Amino acid sequence: MTEEEYDALNELLTKTTPKVGANGTGFVSKRNAKLFGLDDPSINYLITRSLATHKSPAEIIGVMVREKIAEASYS
Repeated sequence: MTEEEYDALNELLTKTTPKVGANGTGFVSKRNAKLFGLDDPSINYLITRSLATHKSPAEIIGVMVREKIAEASYS
């Protein structure tokens, strides 16, 4: 790999969010999400929000967790 190829690959992997899809080929698919013990409603929510917001499932989960932490700190 040349230095130019390395730089291009580094740019792609560090500054872009992976595409998600519900067809079993994306970052999160129903088939792969089952491995993490997620139920169908949770999987469907993550896939739908990922497609709608162009965010990764990890980003969506992170936002949800931070919201819960913020709620708990005001209680």
